[in-house]
Amino acid sequence: MSVPPTAEPTLWELQRTIVQLREDQRDGIAGLRDDLRSDLQALAARFEQVVTKDVYQADQRLMTQRIEVVERDLAAEAHVREQAEAKAVAGRRWLIGAFIAPLVVTALQLWLLSRGSGL
Repeated sequence: MSVPPTAEPTLWELQRTIVQLREDQRDGIAGLRDDLRSDLQALAARFEQVVTKDVYQADQRLMTQRIEVVERDLAAEAHVREQAEAKAVAGRRWLIGAFIAPLVVTALQLWLLSRGSGL
């Protein structure tokens, strides 16, 4: 089979096709470049949020120290509260021993005297 002479592209059509390929290639590369720029900007934004290992460890040590201080203060507060409760119990015992017990004993003696005199 032979190809008719009009089936082959002309030089002008070849040039136009090559120019179109170059434009498409340039647009594709420009799109890739824009995508790469946006990816690099996103990566840079993520790097700004990253904390180095040394800074993280220092922050953890500081947090551990703060927790130890709070635990120490809490233990001291619990000890103070226990002492206050012990003092309150001792105060109640003293009140009972010093005032209420003699009143009860006196009331009991008066009651016994009143019963004894009625016989």
